[in-house]
Amino acid sequence: MEALMAAYGDDSASSSDSNSDPSLSTSATISLPPPPLDLLNPRNSLGYHVQKGQGSRVRSFPHVEGNYALHVYIPVCVPPSSKKEVAQFIKRVATLVPGLHLVDTDMPLDVLCKEEQKLEHALGRTFHISLGRTVPIRVHQIDSIVSMFRKKLLSKRRYLMDFRKWEVFVNDEGTRTFLSMEITSAGLAEIRKQINVVNEIYRLHSLPEFYKDPRPHISLSWAVGDVSHLLRQAIQDVSRTNGTLSCKNIFSSTFNGIECKIGNKIYEICKASGTS
Repeated sequence: MEALMAAYGDDSASSSDSNSDPSLSTSATISLPPPPLDLLNPRNSLGYHVQKGQGSRVRSFPHVEGNYALHVYIPVCVPPSSKKEVAQFIKRVATLVPGLHLVDTDMPLDVLCKEEQKLEHALGRTFHISLGRTVPIRVHQIDSIVSMFRKKLLSKRRYLMDFRKWEVFVNDEGTRTFLSMEITSAGLAEIRKQINVVNEIYRLHSLPEFYKDPRPHISLSWAVGDVSHLLRQAIQDVSRTNGTLSCKNIFSSTFNGIECKIGNKIYEICKASGTS
């Protein structure tokens, strides 16, 4: 948390604070990079999310010596042309629903939202469409799983993914609620086929499969507890204010490949080739 605060600055800090960095003040004109990934994904974190109606990464499993957290996913970046609009939407939702945080971090949105530029830069990180549950595996399973992923998911062609819907998901325990963008048209069939392949490999390794009716999405922010009613109402209110945002494509992204993260190591599974 302190590292992220340092990366973006905290406007609530007094100007007399000896730890403040004047280069991150509101008058600064420099361009801030996206937050370092090691700050956004704590090294010792083995937590994962299991959200109702789909499978994405926040039910924590305890660390066991020799176990590694496996997560297979499609990396997604919000295109530069859409960051401002997405940031404005999230900012308005955050004013209606207190306690929202940037996904996978403890960074409160009310800190990022004090300057729109900070939030836009935070949206410059890579988000994930999960293709399987995040589960613990044993060290001797790593080579077999990665090898099968690469064999079964090889030579995938590019396709378009349309994020058309703001949606709310709650984890199974009701301990966290997520503001997400869901794929409901272009890309949905292709992603579900990839999920089926991952399920097949999971079965061979006695790992729990994905939900039967997966809903591919990326999550952008989270809140403690089940605040789904508040978030859904906020989405409706902001969408009405924006007029057309809720009934048009939020943004499109091209499928470029699949990765999996095992422990702290990222494996490239496949790169897309050809045209969509």
